Amino acid sequence: MTDLILSRRNALAGAGLALAAGSLAALASSPALADQGNMEAALRQLGSALNSLHRAPPNKGGHKERAVQLIEEAMGEVQAGIDFANQHGG
Repeated sequence: MTDLILSRRNALAGAGLALAAGSLAALASSPALADQGNMEAALRQLGSALNSLHRAPPNKGGHKERAVQLIEEAMGEVQAGIDFANQHGG
């Protein structure tokens, strides 16, 4: 059971890093992108929060896992906002 939790944590951490890396790659590949400094900062801070949750001990009555899900959703929304602004010049 512990191995399953650890492998899930590693997969989720990897997903968070992939989102952040994708954001940076998108910015580097398009020269005429809008400044997304605040959105990028939010994405980094969410990634930091996600990493902190992964390091926290288990047994939080399911609340830690729910927090991880919500942060991952938030990261996806922030990335979607960055992508939208980049595509629409905003």
